[in-house]
Amino acid sequence: MQKVGVIGSGSWGTALSIVLADNNREVHIWSRKHETADEINNQHTNRRYLPDITLPESIYGFTSIENVVRDKNVILLAVPSHAMRSTVRHIVPYLKKEALIIHAAKGLEIDSLKRMSEVLEEELPTSFHERIVVLSGPSHAEEVSRRSPTTVVVASRSLESAEQAQDAFINSNFRVYTNPDVIGVEIGGALKNIIALGSGLSDGLGYGDNAKAALITRGLAEIGRLGVHLGANPLTFSGLSGVGDLVVTCTSQHSRNWRAGQMLGQGKQLNEVLDTMGMVVEGIRTTKAAYKLSQQEKVEMPITRELFQVLFENKSPKLAVEDLMCRGKTHEMEEIANKNLFDKTGEG
Repeated sequence: MQKVGVIGSGSWGTALSIVLADNNREVHIWSRKHETADEINNQHTNRRYLPDITLPESIYGFTSIENVVRDKNVILLAVPSHAMRSTVRHIVPYLKKEALIIHAAKGLEIDSLKRMSEVLEEELPTSFHERIVVLSGPSHAEEVSRRSPTTVVVASRSLESAEQAQDAFINSNFRVYTNPDVIGVEIGGALKNIIALGSGLSDGLGYGDNAKAALITRGLAEIGRLGVHLGANPLTFSGLSGVGDLVVTCTSQHSRNWRAGQMLGQGKQLNEVLDTMGMVVEGIRTTKAAYKLSQQEKVEMPITRELFQVLFENKSPKLAVEDLMCRGKTHEMEEIANKNLFDKTGEG
């Protein structure tokens, strides 16, 4: 039985460990907390993150990164984006030279504004760069852990690496496509959390389905605008890591970002929201990073700008929506009119 190392015992790392275990892998999962590792080993549960889910007995918890990483052919990084760089530095000394490195984080590094694969490339030896893979797509951990039908995408600049990741995860409940567009998959996965915050905020204000549909649609255009500017394939944003992930994150109460936005729309302060959530809300940090990136790259991102002002400049959520609605007139297809966007291939 092949052994896989998973770094991160939160809901997503645990859910993906279940997928790997179902595929006849022995999974060694790292946790910062001894009590979590003990619970995984002795009770086969991780109740804080996935209540009522029984874990396969081939999942083992550890608090030693060395034990989880050493001699593994596949390493899955399921840690928040702000912890990615420091985590990679810890695993490097123990990496097997031919290991495949898969990350499942959806965010941007707030200081450098870099995507997660860029962070990995800076911290990993050059020999690993062709073996970096990103896993993304519409996939709530709660549903994956219950083995509900789920479809995701894996992206790498190496087709061989993408297919190795595909082979590790694909099964009758968890379908996996490959895509060569690392930039597009990462930008789609990160920025959809911003729009999900806005969607929750709109719901918290009681604005209904019309407003949410508009927000999702224009949010997708905004994500695509930045992504294409950075070199992404535009068709990626009509795929699983684009519109697919955007819709599921903006419309489901499983979504931490939607729930955080809803509480903000109901009048709660940001610190109160974070205390209530008790878990990482990627969209909050990503809003700050994406706003800075849009300013740096001179890309118009009005939804991101308004959410930045709500989160970090104490702007009223209601006023933010009003300002979005009162923007100057424009053409819905302005991005298509101004760029030849549909001249590349998408998911395969």
